[in-house]
Amino acid sequence: MNEKKPKVWKLILVSWLFVYPAVNIMFVVLFPLLEEFNQLIKTLVFTLILVPVMGIVLPRLQRYFWNWITK
Repeated sequence: MNEKKPKVWKLILVSWLFVYPAVNIMFVVLFPLLEEFNQLIKTLVFTLILVPVMGIVLPRLQRYFWNWITK
């Protein structure tokens, strides 16, 4: 089997194209609701939401763009 190796920079770009808007949306929506909490709590809540969503969405995005990623 001669599978093409993914280009790391393309994997990073696809990941960033999801993470950047997701983080900005979360800042706008989530942080006003948590403004009275300590920064550690804000970060905890932020990562408790973002990391599982990334675990679900990023593999799907990578599959969707796989032909381009391996080109």
